Amino acid sequence: MLVGRTQLARELVALGMRPGAVALVHCRMSALGTVVGGAETVVRALLDAVGPEGTLVAYVGWEDGPPDDLDALAVADRELVLAEQPVYDSAVGRARRDHGRVAEALRTWPGAIHSGHPEAGVAAVGREAEAIALPHPLDDGYGHGTPYARVVERAGQVVLLGAPLDTVTLVHHAEAIARVPGKRRVEWRCPVRVDGRREWRTLHDIDTSNGAFPYEQLTGGVDYVEFFARAALDRGAGRSGPLGATTGHVLDARELTECAVELIESAFAQS
Repeated sequence: MLVGRTQLARELVALGMRPGAVALVHCRMSALGTVVGGAETVVRALLDAVGPEGTLVAYVGWEDGPPDDLDALAVADRELVLAEQPVYDSAVGRARRDHGRVAEALRTWPGAIHSGHPEAGVAAVGREAEAIALPHPLDDGYGHGTPYARVVERAGQVVLLGAPLDTVTLVHHAEAIARVPGKRRVEWRCPVRVDGRREWRTLHDIDTSNGAFPYEQLTGGVDYVEFFARAALDRGAGRSGPLGATTGHVLDARELTECAVELIESAFAQS
């Protein structure tokens, strides 16, 4: 199925994308069909939908970051990484491939503002790009004072273009701000630039790979990110419908976050 810019923009508006909106987007190009012009066309269709006053945001991460567990490497390999791993440079550090081609297209789009975080980083394009992207604290990169918090504060939207519900990154923001003790946390080492010097720093965050809590008891084995996104849709926090050759979703960022926080706090506040 061939899909063009005009069709995508029209269907995104029908799904509820608003002119002037701040939109956190996730895209699986292969699900949309054969898009004439590829990822560039998808970005242009998104820009058509939000208009000149709108802002697009994408979770980009870092494809070529250091290994998660340096201590698991052989001594010689660890020394090589410590000596030669580059500091994250958002101008050239590629978006993670599993985040999709649209994330990389937005990272390299003219005028894009990068938040600079090597793992939880975002790229933003549009009127409020700088206000959304900056600053981005190195520790607790999904919590208060981050781009994800500012998407919610600005009544933003989460837009899935063929991407599955388990890609909704804003669920990690809900995990981070839920008022529940005992969250599972991780730490990893990464080179950063401090006062013009390269130095290794240990960064800390909630565990976004396995989840901040033992969600199995709540989700019944469903991926927890999908579980919270679907719960929000079931509560009327968004709309689903045709988009290219697949199904698209547009969710209200604040309602999604509130739904996930409520479910997390109800399930784990006493644990």
